[in-house]
Amino acid sequence: MTLTGALIKSTIVAALGGLLFGFDTAVIAGTTSGLTRTFDLTPGGLGLTVAVALVGTVIGSILAGIPGDRWGRRDSLRVMAVLYLISAIGCGLAWNWYSLVIFRLIGGLGIGGSSVLGPMYIAEIAPARWRGRLVGFFQFNVVAGILLAYFSNYVIGLAEFGVQDWRWMLGVSGIPALLFFLMLFTIPRSPRWLVQKARVNEARKVLVTIGEENVDEELQDIVASIDVEHGHGKERLFQAKYRLPIFLAVSIAMFNQLSGINAILYYLNDIFARAGFSKVSGDLQAVLIGFTNLVFTVIAMSIIDRVGRKTLLLVGSVGCAACLAGVASVFLSGAHEGFLVWLLVGFIAFFAFSQGAVIWVYISEVFPNRVRGHGQSLGSFTHWIMNAAISWTFPIFASHSRGAPFVFFSCMMVVQFFVVLFAYPETKGVTLEQMQRKLGIA
Repeated sequence: MTLTGALIKSTIVAALGGLLFGFDTAVIAGTTSGLTRTFDLTPGGLGLTVAVALVGTVIGSILAGIPGDRWGRRDSLRVMAVLYLISAIGCGLAWNWYSLVIFRLIGGLGIGGSSVLGPMYIAEIAPARWRGRLVGFFQFNVVAGILLAYFSNYVIGLAEFGVQDWRWMLGVSGIPALLFFLMLFTIPRSPRWLVQKARVNEARKVLVTIGEENVDEELQDIVASIDVEHGHGKERLFQAKYRLPIFLAVSIAMFNQLSGINAILYYLNDIFARAGFSKVSGDLQAVLIGFTNLVFTVIAMSIIDRVGRKTLLLVGSVGCAACLAGVASVFLSGAHEGFLVWLLVGFIAFFAFSQGAVIWVYISEVFPNRVRGHGQSLGSFTHWIMNAAISWTFPIFASHSRGAPFVFFSCMMVVQFFVVLFAYPETKGVTLEQMQRKLGIA
């Protein structure tokens, strides 16, 4: 099967949820100083303002499967688009701190839901031999959204709206949210979901629309696979035989956040301000970091199947630990602030090249088919919980010692190196069935 216009369009539209995901998680970096002054926030209050969206993300990711199964992936993504739109308008017009927190929580629900439903829709509509690259386009859009958020903050900062510029920064995402909502009316439902609902004729029409060459054969494969999944649907994840894949999923999700990646992305402008950079200059440096993130994500995704997941993680652990140690040294010594930007660029490059590209691929590979959905949910839940906890506490610890959090993050990357070296199996070039036997769970 070749890539058709309908298939490409469906992938791009669904991946817009990833763009909003990345934008809404990173845009907060440019608003922290304005929010602190507007609402007279303490470090703990600022941490809560940032982390409350992540609380919504945790809830959204856990609950997204319910509407996804009931109404379908596409129609549920429309609900996520509405949540993005409400959050953008509400944050832009927030009349007090409590309203801002509520609207950020709503935005978090949209982020969490789209992080589950978007890749699910793309995976279910894509042909097998294109699935990895098409689903990977969602992750590419997440990183592109982060870069777009930093660039948007920089442009709005140049407009000199003053202390209220945070309203424009948070509100501007309503434009792509509205576009996302409207475009979702132009793509078909997931054929896999239609088969689950016994709407086989509709599923056949979708397969024809997206250019499937062997429609009846593909349809039979979908029906057969769903029958197999339903036969194993009640198996529990938390059993002794799954302890290794559970450890792998939970640990890689924890280390992903213990690197400090999102604390750095969310508080990037504050980090630069404490090193003596002006607001506009900090916004510009953030664009450089967002661009680095995008470039090294693309590089990693292009070589991950040749180099291997474990190798990327080991290289990234060393590079991240060294760069974070350098950042800690700059803050603890109060000298060489000019190196800060390049140390952070180096950290982002090593992270994007390793953890950023590997985490979701690895989690999906270490679980057998019968519990893969539950296993991925566990990994995602761990990731977002750790994200919220670290993002909430980072400004509190940083207010006491600017360097201490980076010492901690650097040490965690050293620990990650040895855990990966001695406990993580390589999954490159191994079929899922071979992987199950390798982990002793066949």
